[in-house]
This record gives sequence, C-alpha cells and structure tokens, in this order.
Amino acid sequence: MQTNWLPKTILLPWLALAAFLGLWQTAAGFYTPEQLPGPAKVLAGLSELAESGILWEHIQVSLIRFAISYSLALLVAVPLGLSLGWHTYSLKALGPILQILRPISPIAWFPLAVLWFGVGNAPAIFIIFLSAFFPILLSTISAVRKIDPVYLKVAQNFGVGRGMLFTKIVIPAAFPYIMIGLNIAIGVAWIHLVAGEMLGAQSGLGYLIVDSRNFLRTDWIMGGMLVVGLLGLAINTLFGWAEKSINRRWGVG
Repeated sequence: MQTNWLPKTILLPWLALAAFLGLWQTAAGFYTPEQLPGPAKVLAGLSELAESGILWEHIQVSLIRFAISYSLALLVAVPLGLSLGWHTYSLKALGPILQILRPISPIAWFPLAVLWFGVGNAPAIFIIFLSAFFPILLSTISAVRKIDPVYLKVAQNFGVGRGMLFTKIVIPAAFPYIMIGLNIAIGVAWIHLVAGEMLGAQSGLGYLIVDSRNFLRTDWIMGGMLVVGLLGLAINTLFGWAEKSINRRWGVG
C-alpha cells in the first residue's frame, strides 16, 4: 500500500506548484508587466539581481539580523519563562505586565526604536527580537505549568535534588510545548524582519522590496517576496530537523 501512495506524495506538490504557476501566468495576462509580471519575468529579474551580487548581499544581511534577533529572544525568553513558570509568585507579580505588553504589535514600537537606537540595524533587530520574545516566553511559561505533578512527586520521592529535578525532569517534560512557541516565533520573527527592514533599514530583503518599488521594478519586488518565502520554508525545515534530533536524544514523542 505504501508503494502505491508514494508516487502521489511526490507528484501532488509538483502538480500543485504547476497549477499555481499556471494561474499566475494567466492572471499576468490581464495586466501590464509593470503591474503583474509573469513567472518567467520574475525569474529573469531574480537572475539579474543574483548576477549583480545585490541579491546575495541582502540575503546575507537579513539572515544575520534574523539569527542575532532570534538568538537573543531565545536566550532571554526561555530562561525567564522557565523561572516564571516554576515560581508561582513571580508569575503572579509579572503576569499582568506581560499581558499588557503582549498584544502590542512590534511595529507599534518602531517610532520608539528609531528614537532609541537611530536608523540602521539596531531598530530592526529590536523589532524582530520583540516579535519572537513573547511567543517563546508565554509558551515556555505554559509548558512548565502543564507538567504533570506526578513526575515531580516521583522524582522527589526518590530524593532527586531541586537542581537535578529542574534539569532532568522539568526541562525535558516542558520541551515539546516550548518547541511550539519556538516554531511560532520563527514565523512571526521572519515576517517582522521584512517589515522592520522596510521601515528603517538600508539593506536586507525588506529594503530590497521597497527600493525596487522606487524603480518600478515589480519583477524585483515579487522576486524579493519569493525569496522571503523560500528562505522562510528553509528555516522552518531546518528547525524541524533540529527538533526531531533533540526529541530522539531525549526520547520524547
């Protein structure tokens, strides 16, 4: 049975892609190339950017910004979330403040980010950091709070110390739920990376898209959008592989 389904699992994504490209090409026929270029024109525009080296420079800058911002959010939000989830009184004290700040869009912070950090890398990194921080923090807090108390009682009955209890029981048990927040944060942070680069940066894929608009190069705009989507897919895929590797090591799932 599996061999019968294998060709379908391979062919269906390619058929869907072909249908999408066909619809795109059909829709492009109702507009001028400046309004909606077809797939071939967008590919030619991307090739032009790649050959000039401009595309690779912007990709490199965006990936570096994303890596710095996401890593900072991870390093701050996970330990803080573990601590708040473990210490009930700390969570009760800081919970209202977190619930007030959480719904504020990261883009709303941009005027302040420019005032605080000026124009360039820093405000974009700050916006991306904020967009990733709260999903990671809240998922980590929730993960710790959802741990089955039976695990903790059994460990304590065997005389497990508080430090070992935290590292050997709490963190592995909370890991699957923490990963949900990390996955959400990747998508949110990548979206706001482009938005942050559109608003204040002088480089990166978001800047490339805005700058292409100034030259009326719609093919570059759509090419930049396509690269953003493909890179987002690649990042999510790599993150999924890392998650599975850690799950196997800890025997989770």
